[in-house]
Amino acid sequence: MTESRIAVVTGAASGIGAAIATRLAADGAAVALLARRADRLEKLAAQVVEAGGRALAVPTDITDQAAVARAAVTVQEQLGDVDLLVNNAGLMQIQPFGEAPVSEWQHMVDVNLKGLLEVTHAFLPALKRSAAERTTDLVNISSLAADRYMAGMTTYGATKAAVSYWSRSIRAELAPDGIRVTNVEPGMTGGTELADGFPADLRAMLDELRVGLSAVQPEELADVIAYIASRPRHVNIPHIVVQPSKEI
Repeated sequence: MTESRIAVVTGAASGIGAAIATRLAADGAAVALLARRADRLEKLAAQVVEAGGRALAVPTDITDQAAVARAAVTVQEQLGDVDLLVNNAGLMQIQPFGEAPVSEWQHMVDVNLKGLLEVTHAFLPALKRSAAERTTDLVNISSLAADRYMAGMTTYGATKAAVSYWSRSIRAELAPDGIRVTNVEPGMTGGTELADGFPADLRAMLDELRVGLSAVQPEELADVIAYIASRPRHVNIPHIVVQPSKEI
């Protein structure tokens, strides 16, 4: 169970992050919501509280090191030592590498990889303190694109491959401290804003694929995260792929 856990979820303003935060709170965790959009976070926090849960909105740009450091202090002061960190925030842009503006792929690297590292580094001392006393998890949301070529996703896939590799490596480093690390690679997922910036024709194509594949929904992925976090303290699930049954 995740009852009495103290969790941080990045990218919590919408989609997968909001679903994970909502599920963890419903299961009894106190959840800190990190994302850039303060209005979305406040609304979600209010919904969680109205449902009887505990949530703290912490507007944060995870690409800003100082902002992340401030967020860690705020969470520590308001909730205490974090024992469940879900690095969910991510950005996906589809375009041939040679045609993509430098600013676009740099932003993906900043959010998908650098931001994840910044957040983990800021909360690591709390995770280590928690692990000395209770179940403690670091969960990283990667992508199926980490393991296979997908047209137009060269840089996106590279950032996610880095996340998957880093998850394996950091698990070896943190295991002696008692921190469980899980890398989650979702396949085709619906109900997210990842494709909102895409051209209309590309969005339509992805929507059609999602329907044909019965895409995994954010709430279904949140169920998987809740399962991972609820295993007995001595049990770790290092890597898991979640994808539609018909996705090859």
